[in-house]
Amino acid sequence: MPFSMESITAASTAISNLASTAGAAVQTGSLAPGQSATPAPFSDLFTDAVHQVNQLEDQARTAVDGLMTGSGVDVHQAMIATQKASMAFEMALAVRNKAVQAYQSVMGMQF
Repeated sequence: MPFSMESITAASTAISNLASTAGAAVQTGSLAPGQSATPAPFSDLFTDAVHQVNQLEDQARTAVDGLMTGSGVDVHQAMIATQKASMAFEMALAVRNKAVQAYQSVMGMQF
């Protein structure tokens, strides 16, 4: 199923926002003297990403409900909203799978 340009742009924007959040968390050049660099833990970044996925899902649900009730939502808007939610969910699922795979790899190491 091909993705629309708008959904690809939205997904890349979400990835860029997540990357900039991660980059800002580990950036140390902007610290005042005496402050220590404490990057945001992965759990916070993942929680924010899940929150964004949930928001996109709510927007898609609202768009589809508006389409079904005839309250002025265009078919294109509903499809774009559902594709954004689908792509965001797939990305979050892929990150989760990679995290589980990394955990299993570390647990399988012999010391």
